[in-house]
Amino acid sequence: MPDRIQMDWQREARIGLDEAIYCPGKQPEQLLDILQQAAHGDRRLLLTRLDDVAWQALPEAWQQRLDHDPVSQTAVLGALPALAAGDAPVAILTGGAGDLPAAAEAQRTLAYYGVAARAYADIGVAGLWRVMAVADELRNYRVVIVVAGMEGALFSVVAGLTPAAVIAVPMDSGYGVAEGGRTALHSALASCAPGVVTVNVGNGYGAACAAMRIFNAAGQA
Repeated sequence: MPDRIQMDWQREARIGLDEAIYCPGKQPEQLLDILQQAAHGDRRLLLTRLDDVAWQALPEAWQQRLDHDPVSQTAVLGALPALAAGDAPVAILTGGAGDLPAAAEAQRTLAYYGVAARAYADIGVAGLWRVMAVADELRNYRVVIVVAGMEGALFSVVAGLTPAAVIAVPMDSGYGVAEGGRTALHSALASCAPGVVTVNVGNGYGAACAAMRIFNAAGQA
């Protein structure tokens, strides 16, 4: 095994997004090595999928230095940017409460980059009135991230209501044919609403990064 983790500190200069730390599979001493490298270089750092076990394994001194959110399982080393006052450019929609962790991961990732997002919870299509009640508001956003499981119908419904870029995050809620998020993923990929962007199952971080690439390309971030 290598003595040290080799970080890609130049990634932000290349693509506009720095390297986030995916925590599963890393030993506590490896996470400490990464944190120490970042602190030594006075760098900010985003950690993802930092579950309670990995969090508790960190020394208390480092826990105090990290802004940890247990819902999204993210942690930030360094200060989060102050979010601009006024309307948020991103909406994050969830079909149900089981979708909140991925939605929170997306929201925290956007906050790490200084972009505000407004959350709309529990607007799954089983009660279509809930989507229609916010349809006019959704047309005001530049990007809408939709997090949904089961049959994934919410992706196409939302993409048919707003001109915003729609990013689908399939979830693994459900069982039988919906188990593992396969049906939701296929629904997103096969959407009849044109231009829906789809990330991997549960990948709230990836959805936020897709939004940031859209903003960076348009010079709007």
